[in-house]
Amino acid sequence: MTLTQNKLILYAIGIMIFTLGIVLTLQSGLGVSPFDALLVGLHRTIGLTIGSWEVILGALNAILLRSRPEYLGILTALMIGICIDFWVLALDGWVQPKTLAGQIACFSLGLVVNGFGIATYLQAKLASVPFDGTMLAVTKLTGLNVIISRALLFLVLVILAFIFNGLIGIGTLLITFLSGVTINVFIPYVGRFEKIQQEGETGTGSL
Repeated sequence: MTLTQNKLILYAIGIMIFTLGIVLTLQSGLGVSPFDALLVGLHRTIGLTIGSWEVILGALNAILLRSRPEYLGILTALMIGICIDFWVLALDGWVQPKTLAGQIACFSLGLVVNGFGIATYLQAKLASVPFDGTMLAVTKLTGLNVIISRALLFLVLVILAFIFNGLIGIGTLLITFLSGVTINVFIPYVGRFEKIQQEGETGTGSL
């Protein structure tokens, strides 16, 4: 298996895990990330599925940035959109916590799974997700650092999500501050696994 094939598989697996985390936080009812809250709000207010809005906003993001590499983001948005809708259908009726303890457990699991998924697809070093692409564009245009750019984007997204009746809650705040922590926890482990896998394939190929 070539290095490119390995990266594509790692990327696809990461997207699948990442979107499962999104839907678990959604099912908890405690709130989702600012971007996902906007997707839910558009779904509630206008119609279409949550995944469909992911694709639409991802395509708009790529077009507005007018940067060739960002057009790969359209494919990423399509993958994310399909996976979100898949997990919503798959978990519907199965994961619907009725108690606060159940909601907290569902949200916590979603946060961890989400972080692991992001760490996995980032390791592939392929196209960025739409939000990350927009964040980098804002950083480049304004000259602000990534932390401030991300905070400003989150603020704008929360306002838009509120306008469109998105799923905003305590979970939104927790994801905003803790998602980076969970990603950083998993990145070394994912990188170590990929390195071991590559060394194993190199050793096999040399026999």
